[in-house]
Amino acid sequence: MAAVPSKKKQYQIIGVLGLFSLLTALAGSSTNLALPRIAIDLHVASSTATWIVQVALITTTILLVMFGHLGDLLSKNLVFTAGGLLFTFGSLLTGVAFDIVTMLVGRFIQAIGAAMVMANSMGIVTENFSDQNRAEALAAIAMFVSVGSISGPALGGLIMSFTSWRWIFLLNVPLGIIGAVIGYRVLPLPHWHWQDIRTATAGANWTGQNLFTLGIILFFLSGSIFQNGLSRWPLGLGLLVVGTALTAWAFVQDDRAKKPWLAPSLARNHNFIVSVVLLGLAMLVNAVSNILLPFYLQSFGGMSPLGSGLIMVLQDATMLLITPLVGWLADHWDRTKLTMVGLAVLVVSQLGYITFPATITLWRIIPPIVLNGIGMGLFLTPNNAITMGVVAPELTGVAGSFNSFSRTLGMTMGISLGSALLFLQLPGVRQITPALGAHFMHAFAVVFWIATAISFIALIVVAWRAWRTPKQSTN
Repeated sequence: MAAVPSKKKQYQIIGVLGLFSLLTALAGSSTNLALPRIAIDLHVASSTATWIVQVALITTTILLVMFGHLGDLLSKNLVFTAGGLLFTFGSLLTGVAFDIVTMLVGRFIQAIGAAMVMANSMGIVTENFSDQNRAEALAAIAMFVSVGSISGPALGGLIMSFTSWRWIFLLNVPLGIIGAVIGYRVLPLPHWHWQDIRTATAGANWTGQNLFTLGIILFFLSGSIFQNGLSRWPLGLGLLVVGTALTAWAFVQDDRAKKPWLAPSLARNHNFIVSVVLLGLAMLVNAVSNILLPFYLQSFGGMSPLGSGLIMVLQDATMLLITPLVGWLADHWDRTKLTMVGLAVLVVSQLGYITFPATITLWRIIPPIVLNGIGMGLFLTPNNAITMGVVAPELTGVAGSFNSFSRTLGMTMGISLGSALLFLQLPGVRQITPALGAHFMHAFAVVFWIATAISFIALIVVAWRAWRTPKQSTN
């Protein structure tokens, strides 16, 4: 690892990484809140509107590992800065979209930029911070993510109360330009020529990337088929099986390639793999509530976008409040035990969602949302520190991107699973309304029973890891 920068330089780096982390989180959380209104304005079904979120997450999932590897081969700073510019352009196109196709194209471009940013953020932190203060730096980045997630529902609800939802996306444009300018000044960029880039990437495993891309697309298309009922279940099952097989084969093929995207030493690093799997499971569970709560609060409960945004903001506000403490604890206490406590709280929160009433009652719906934030806050920072602390310095770019890949894959699967399971139980329903009554509430509860089971499985895995290595320090 290169010499650690001065404190001033480190603060500047955190500021740049944090700003784009804030913007990407802002885009995701505000879009979730706006889905009911966007579905009405663009004249699409509620189930179709969820693809506005899914297309961005799927794109990010597909490209994360590739951009992390390119960051290692070329320059993490270069890929990160270029990603910020693409994210900004995608936000502009999404904000002016007047049909669902243009909206999806804009979200696709926005997601490419987000993948470039996310894939290299953790690697940049690892290159510029020592192990003694890396967890606190990662916690600072997590705070920016929390602020973005908090600002999304609150700002999105406020915007939709007074003007069009389009400004949720258009506000990212000036902020993205400011971030790109600051990034250009703070993060040194290499003077690459096109021939240098071609030489550095020569022999990259594009076959594996193409297999992975096709597999992920087919995998998530199967969820769209199941959302529309069981009439075409053979097609949905076929896409699911083929997509899963192609995705699995992509990793096998990559492991045998001369220049793999994922370094073989990472694929065989037990602690690394367990940590990223746990992250994926936690993010899957967290995404289920993020996609279903707007429909419960607005479409079914009749709450205004601003009111529902203020309620949903409690989860990320809680994460923000506890993250500094968790960052300090992760540098001074057993990180595995912290993740165990976090997942236990997450299990309790999912059980709380099951008890949501048909008529919105604040004292019954707020505690599970707050507990969800506490659980995720206790889990994320120590798990990220464990993940990045067990890899070699020269692999931090691809390791960070694979960690972000697992995070995004979990979110994508959570949104796909949550929406597919909900609408599968509501065949023929285009829009969620209060008239669905007990039918909707039963479907809502079933989805969260499954989320509870998944979070409990993650807790068992953490407990197994703690039992298996009781004397091994995780700091």
